[in-house]
Amino acid sequence: MASSIETGGAWSTMEDVSLCEAWLRVCHCPLSGNEMKFFHMWKKIHAEFCEKIPDSPRTEMALSSRWKLLNKEMAKWRDAWAKAMNLYRSGENRTNELIQAQMWFGATGGGKKRFTHHECWEVVKYCKRFTIIPTGPDVVLNETPLRDSTTSDSPLDSPMSEDSPIQKEPRPIGRKAAKAKKAGNSSNFNSKFLEEIARQNSIRIEMEQKRQDMEVAIQAEQSREKEYLRKKDQQKTDRETMAMDTSHMSLETKQYWKLERRDVMRRRLFQDDGPSNTDWLNDQNH
Repeated sequence: MASSIETGGAWSTMEDVSLCEAWLRVCHCPLSGNEMKFFHMWKKIHAEFCEKIPDSPRTEMALSSRWKLLNKEMAKWRDAWAKAMNLYRSGENRTNELIQAQMWFGATGGGKKRFTHHECWEVVKYCKRFTIIPTGPDVVLNETPLRDSTTSDSPLDSPMSEDSPIQKEPRPIGRKAAKAKKAGNSSNFNSKFLEEIARQNSIRIEMEQKRQDMEVAIQAEQSREKEYLRKKDQQKTDRETMAMDTSHMSLETKQYWKLERRDVMRRRLFQDDGPSNTDWLNDQNH
């Protein structure tokens, strides 16, 4: 088997999306899609892919192998979304439904814990194979995997032919045991789902509280800075008032500056930073 280096290294998101677009264009062609043989199908997909990404080192086998992985994960994501839609309750938003889908995707086992090929999903989600159809059967979280949807209902959807030995199905459980298991599974999922919602709400509340605390701290700092500048400006004005030379001034002007100096002294002595008020001095002088 060729290594990833020989076939072009790690796959980028652009390559994955281009592969999905090429697969969709070739396999769902209304003229030749249903009659095309496996070999010719991947030859055309490779040609479409190279038109989107010229000089790509990816071979037909590399594209086929990559599609096998994408096909499997997107089929799991489709079923996870279907299960999330079945459990959708009025009043919940789309974010909560997405959380449910990710939880069911991770619970299927045998692959990634989270679905990450969202760009590829946007390309293929409307084609017949990946259409989300809510299903009724119960699926047990972290115990029984979701219905395996990776098997193809058309030779065009199968990226590679592989052996699929038929396994003996387990004996079905009794009706009472099935009801008890269903109740336990439902309770277990609801509990985990509510815990996830509570965790998300807690994070949101904590972030909002931090934002409010930061705003209060900034306002307090601005107020302190403003008060400092006001006092500094007042002190400068007071010094100029006390240093004012009144020897060349008229009697009325000298009297004015005399009252201003008394006002400065009053603020200094009584620690009064309020507005200037010399009415009581004027009354004494009258």
